[in-house]
Order: sequence, then structure tokens, then C-alpha cells
Amino acid sequence: MIDRLQAIEDRYNQLSDLLCDPEVINNPEKLRTYAKEQADIEETVQVFREYKKVVKGIADAKSMFQEKLDDEMRELVKMELDELTEREADLKEKLTVLLLPKDPNDDKNVIVEIRGAVGGEEAALFAGDLFRMYTRYAERNGWKIDVIDAAETDLGGYKEIIFMVNGKGAYSKLKFESGGHRVQRVPATESGGRIHTSMATVAVLPEVEEVEVEIHEKDLRIDTFCSTGPGGQSVNTTQSAIRITHLPTGIVVSCQDEKSQLKNKEKALKVLRARLYEKQQQEQQAELAAARKSQVGSGDRSERIRTYNFPQSRVTDHRVGLTLHRLDAVLQGDLDEIINTLIAAERSEQLKAAGND
Repeated sequence: MIDRLQAIEDRYNQLSDLLCDPEVINNPEKLRTYAKEQADIEETVQVFREYKKVVKGIADAKSMFQEKLDDEMRELVKMELDELTEREADLKEKLTVLLLPKDPNDDKNVIVEIRGAVGGEEAALFAGDLFRMYTRYAERNGWKIDVIDAAETDLGGYKEIIFMVNGKGAYSKLKFESGGHRVQRVPATESGGRIHTSMATVAVLPEVEEVEVEIHEKDLRIDTFCSTGPGGQSVNTTQSAIRITHLPTGIVVSCQDEKSQLKNKEKALKVLRARLYEKQQQEQQAELAAARKSQVGSGDRSERIRTYNFPQSRVTDHRVGLTLHRLDAVLQGDLDEIINTLIAAERSEQLKAAGND
């Protein structure tokens, strides 16, 4: 492990020199590439440097024990050695985690798709609750929400809503939200006061650059239509809304949020690239099905990952067996405990897998 960390620090120092090189400074693409590479390893290097200082401190403290010391000084040295040894163990654990393979999509913006599934109008209302929950979570993290397409119902729910979350690290946290979200409550549409169970599905896709997924114009059928609001109400009379059909796969994407046809097309293509990328990933991962069983959830949209029980004010994440009795706070965007638990579980599985290699 030390050899790997030393190689990373050496590369960090090399990148520092390159970023001061006039040839690199005058080449925006190289400058951006090197700066990103250095930023990606900076935390590992800083922790490793602290680790080396602690190791040296332990060696110095041990050597002092070889000298003649009075009882008071010996006790002070022992206390320092104990503190340093504890710190060394903490840093070693942190470095082990930092060396784990990083998801290349973690720093990307994400496209989130929420659909009302089982439960009709109640499922659509719950899809609206989930959209507001993620909007508030995004605000807490300083991320920006940009709606791409929405099919709103008369009661204020969503048959479907697609939106982008722009912000560093958005995918690293929101990727755990893919799957089925079940709600148990008395619906606003139910006069008899009976508890119903409904479901909404969430898909979280990383934003994909054009170079990562190539789309040929000849493979697209592009239709334009007038944007509409809830209940079929016309929003405008211009053909600004876009529907793109990817002919080889049959994937269809619509966008009607913007008044500009060009902007709607740009947004729709972003969603299409993300869905094509997801399709490619799923095909690759199908070959590694056994390995995926060790991960925290498959990310499959049909997999039930969480239950929101209103009568008991309870939220349960079924993948890690976590239950919280503060539903209101969660729906207000307080997702940190759930997401941090899922991140910790994934790291634990990765460490276990690394130990078996």
C-alpha cells in the first residue's frame, strides 16, 4: 500500500510542475486535464503526508524511550506515543478507503426520472413528494435543479418528471436513489380513510458527454409539438416541444420545459445520451451479475428500495435495514443519514472484496 501511495504522491508533485509549465498553461485542454487529475488525488496525498509525519513521530517517540528519562517525562512520551499510534490507525483506515476504486461518474451532474407506478393518482402525488424531497436535498448541498420534462396531473402530482441536478458530487450521493419507492398512507383521493400502498420509481443517470456516447443524426426521428400543461391545457401555440426517437433502440425522449425549440432539443439529447449510456452499462454489468450481488442494491428501477410509512412516521431503507422515525424531516430533504449509511455499506463491501482478492 505504501508503494502505491508514494507513486500517487510522486505523480501529484509531477502534476504541480506540469501546471507551472508555460506550454501547458497555454494549452487549455491539457491544463484542464492535469488540474482535474491533481484535484482527484489531492485528498489522498494530503492524508498520506500526514500519515508519514505520524509514522516519523512514532519512531522518534520510541527512540526517546531508549534514553534515560525521569518518570514524568517517560509518562509524557508514552501519552504522545499512544495518541500517535491511535492516529496512525485512523489514517491507515482512511487511506485504505481512499485507495478503493472510485466510480468514474461520482463527480458528474445527474438526470433524475421519477414516475408514478402502482397506485394511479396517489402514485402521481407521491412522485411529486419525491421531486420536492430531492429539490430540498439539492438546496442543502448547493446544487441546482433544472426541470427537463414533466407530465403533471390535475391534483398537482406527476405521472412523470425528469430533471437535472447540477452540482459537484451529485451522482456520488443520488445514485443510491434508483429503484422503487413505496408509500403507505391514507390518500388525499380516498374518502374512507383506508391506508393504501402505492409506488413510484426513480432512475438516476449520470450526465454523459458527447464523446462518451456517439449519436448519429440518421438514427434519430425528431418530432415537434405544442407544449401542454396539466389536464391537457395548452401552454403555448408554438411547436417548441421536442420528441426524439432513437431508431436503433426505440428509446423515446420528450422535452417541453423551455420555450425555445433548440433548448428543448439540447435537453432531450442529454437525456437520450444518459439513457443510452445506462443501456450500455446494464449490458456490460449483466456479464458481471455475480459481482453485482455484492453491491448495495442493483439500481434496478423495479427493485423496492425504500418504504415511507405515514401512519408511523417511518422511513425504512430495505437494502441496509435502516429505519428512521422522522418521515417529515426526510421528505423535507434531510437524507444525509440514509445516504451516508448507504455509502458506508458500499465501502464496506468494497473493502471486503479487496480483502478477498
